[in-house]
Amino acid sequence: MIYGDVTGVGYRYWARENAIELGLKGFVRNTESGMVEAVFEGEEEKTDKIIEMCKKGPEVAWVEKVQVSREDYKGEFSSFEVRF
Repeated sequence: MIYGDVTGVGYRYWARENAIELGLKGFVRNTESGMVEAVFEGEEEKTDKIIEMCKKGPEVAWVEKVQVSREDYKGEFSSFEVRF
């Protein structure tokens, strides 16, 4: 979960672009409470990298904090998408 001023600033599309570039799968979406939820699936080194990137986000975003929850790899995604 990404907290801060992260909706309406292109955060989801920024996350998608960077996740695809890293070869990650999963999704990103806005929540009703104004946060961004992102699920990244892939190599641990690459997921660690995208998590660090999410702490800054795109230039116009202001990230207050990133809450991380890790799970075992399940292989449940075939691509990375923006969900609505």
